[in-house]
Amino acid sequence: MSRANVNSVFYADTYHPIQAGSIDGTDIVPHDNAVYRALLCSSAGLYDPFGDPKVIGDPYCTVFVGRLSHCTTEESLRKAMSKYGRVKNLRLVRDIVTGASRGYAFVEYETEREMRRSYKDAHHSYIDDSEIMVDYNRQQLMPGWIPRRLGGGLGGRKESGQLRFGGRERPFRAPLQSIPLDDLKRLGIPPPPEGRYMSCFQVPSPPRRNRSSIDREESSRMRSSIDKEEHSHRSSSAEREERYNKRSSRGKEEHTSKQRSKEREERYHKGRSLDSSGHSHKKISLEKEKHHEKSSPLDREETPYKRSSDLEAYPHTSSKDRKEGSHKRHRHDSRSDRHKRKRSRSRDR
Repeated sequence: MSRANVNSVFYADTYHPIQAGSIDGTDIVPHDNAVYRALLCSSAGLYDPFGDPKVIGDPYCTVFVGRLSHCTTEESLRKAMSKYGRVKNLRLVRDIVTGASRGYAFVEYETEREMRRSYKDAHHSYIDDSEIMVDYNRQQLMPGWIPRRLGGGLGGRKESGQLRFGGRERPFRAPLQSIPLDDLKRLGIPPPPEGRYMSCFQVPSPPRRNRSSIDREESSRMRSSIDKEEHSHRSSSAEREERYNKRSSRGKEEHTSKQRSKEREERYHKGRSLDSSGHSHKKISLEKEKHHEKSSPLDREETPYKRSSDLEAYPHTSSKDRKEGSHKRHRHDSRSDRHKRKRSRSRDR
């Protein structure tokens, strides 16, 4: 191997207990009992990463925070991690018996972008005078993961003698010897990525969400939004129809009431007009009777003759003209009578 591979490293995409116990990822035999125990758990399928009921939230928006101080509480951790985004959920792991902090926690953010920002900037920061380590949620996102309590995990201390490699703190070093590819393939261990090593100063990227799942989520969201819009549109249309029916019924009732009121008014006016006409007719008849009573018997006798003579003399004249003519004749006759009386009186003298 060339000297260029001395500072080259690579990170594990999948977890294998034998490979995690190797500094360069090429071991084919477990070197301690803990690795052997983790291998048995992995081969027998004794660990279910999704079986913990306390694990909630979106793993792509969750970061693992380790090396916390035992004095750190949920409030202080939330305050410190809120600098990098909106914290949606936080779980500080505590001992079942004593209730004391076990020194690590899981912090879920609102979005994946905020999680990546915390993954990049919060690493090696200080909370309560303790330098923390930030990593992505390997329990749910790393295939084949085995926790530390079963002999797996990553990191560790030199004093314990159970170091685990391939993580963010202790990556695999580029192998300086030949790689046993056949043995690694037989054991199902992924070989080192020759020619694609990273620098120890580069930050490894956490796994991204699959596009298919993103498309499914977006399509489900779109469908749900479309269903909500259709439901709201239907409800609004139903409300509009109900309002229209109510308005139409009210309009019909108002129209019928107006018609009824108009008919009542017409009937009232007709009754009044009939009463007034009957009253006027009665007045006229009464006046005629009074006039007839006042008139002399001679005038009563003369009037039918005069009327008949007028009708014979002027058959084509109207009633009005006839009345005027009869009135003029009556005046002429009265004058002639007065003149005759004056003459008779002068003769007598």
